[in-house]
Amino acid sequence: MKIKWAIDSNQSDVLIKSRHAIIAYLAGPVNKFKGYVDIQDDEIKNASVEFSLQVNKEETKLEQIDTNLRLKDFFNINAYPIISFKSTSFEKVAKNINFLKGNLTIQNITKHVELDAELIAINSYNGDKKAAFEITGQINRKDFGLAIHSFAQTNGLAMGPDIKFIANLELAI
Repeated sequence: MKIKWAIDSNQSDVLIKSRHAIIAYLAGPVNKFKGYVDIQDDEIKNASVEFSLQVNKEETKLEQIDTNLRLKDFFNINAYPIISFKSTSFEKVAKNINFLKGNLTIQNITKHVELDAELIAINSYNGDKKAAFEITGQINRKDFGLAIHSFAQTNGLAMGPDIKFIANLELAI
């Protein structure tokens, strides 16, 4: 039986990661997630995902690695406080191999991207059915005008060209 699952915004988060320089978890109620996933026989049959991330909120957690680079230096958060994604299609390739295609907007630049989508688990707890769904992908930061706005880049900061996104979405019936 096919069941439509809705994304629970309060239990979903996104990890933005760039090699050697920054890891930022964008989690909690300041970010908006909406959409659904159709699950049949423990497999994804269809998905529509949309999220907006507010990167200029104080609630945003930041873990630093080897540098003093700050999230605001990387994303120019005062001028462009929102990162958004809206899916345009979902393609099932095989069990737990799925492609979610859509439009990603960073710094008012929108690009079509293809992300991997995986159903992690389905569990019941206290009568509530929940599912965990993970979306992963990689973009070239320069495609979105993401330069470093910090003195740290002149002090030998080695920054990779790619940014990795990992969205952990919790869904409920």
